[in-house]
Amino acid sequence: MNFFQFQDPWLLLFLLGLPLLALQRKKEASIHFSSILALKALRPSRVDLYAGLPNIIRFLALALLIIALARPQEGHKSTEILSIGVDIMLALDTSGSMRALDFIEDEKRITRLTVVKDVVSKFIDNRPNDRIGMVVFGEQAYTQCPLTLDQDILQSFLSKLEIGMAGDSTAIGSAIGIAVKRLKDLESKSKVMILLTDGRSNAGALPPIQAAQAAKTFGIKIYTIGVGTKGKAPFLVNSVFGQRYVYQEVDIDEVTLKEISKITGGQYFRATDVESLKNIYDQIDEMEKSEVKVIDHSEYKELFYYFLVPGLLLLLLEAGLSNTLLRRVP
Repeated sequence: MNFFQFQDPWLLLFLLGLPLLALQRKKEASIHFSSILALKALRPSRVDLYAGLPNIIRFLALALLIIALARPQEGHKSTEILSIGVDIMLALDTSGSMRALDFIEDEKRITRLTVVKDVVSKFIDNRPNDRIGMVVFGEQAYTQCPLTLDQDILQSFLSKLEIGMAGDSTAIGSAIGIAVKRLKDLESKSKVMILLTDGRSNAGALPPIQAAQAAKTFGIKIYTIGVGTKGKAPFLVNSVFGQRYVYQEVDIDEVTLKEISKITGGQYFRATDVESLKNIYDQIDEMEKSEVKVIDHSEYKELFYYFLVPGLLLLLLEAGLSNTLLRRVP
């Protein structure tokens, strides 16, 4: 970034004194005559202009010298960011139960996945210096986005999440296993997984506890989030009478989720409404801060000589004219 500045800008205040100095110089000595009409007739019309030229040159020279004293500088500033980031894998449940309409925002019922996508998007925005990836899971689990610093790509993949895209069941162990594969060989300050689900593991070949023990082996911390209201949740279904709400029990296996977090040194959270889910991601954001060091490099080029040299030359010109062609005769 290029910029212009004065090293000593307070010296520019002397420019305000130049008009006062000019007014004082107009008070010259005079001799009283009864009439000067005859003298005016002898004086060429351009003499007044020429007579004031040395003063104009002198004040212009002084203005340039004052600007030179203030040391104008042209600078270039560059910023170097040294960050020790956190590698984060987001494991998001897209099973059929995520279409439950037990979350309310702006007095409207919205699905669990809709809320999750909005909250996770803001979480991603708050982590510009971290590599973040995404695993989605249902009956199967797969990498939706590998670890990346490109937030635009990650946000694009997040926006494309749909309920049932990985099947209607819940394979928590498989999701942890896929995320561990992405994180295990990385060298970073911290390796974190944030696993969000609204059910219990009922699919996949890898048990969740065994997957958590593998994560611990590779130094991966898992934060688990159980999302959904307690009790029965409303689902919108089609019937012969049109769409209607049907309330169904959605069982979150909190015991297993707590154990996963305990094994890996993480923490379990329960989100029962929009606000609590936002607070959970805010807490995790605070607990897993990246170390960011910003170094500013500034280079300056002195420009005072562009004003000093013309100012000195104008002073010499004024002195020469005042003592030769435009010399005043007392």
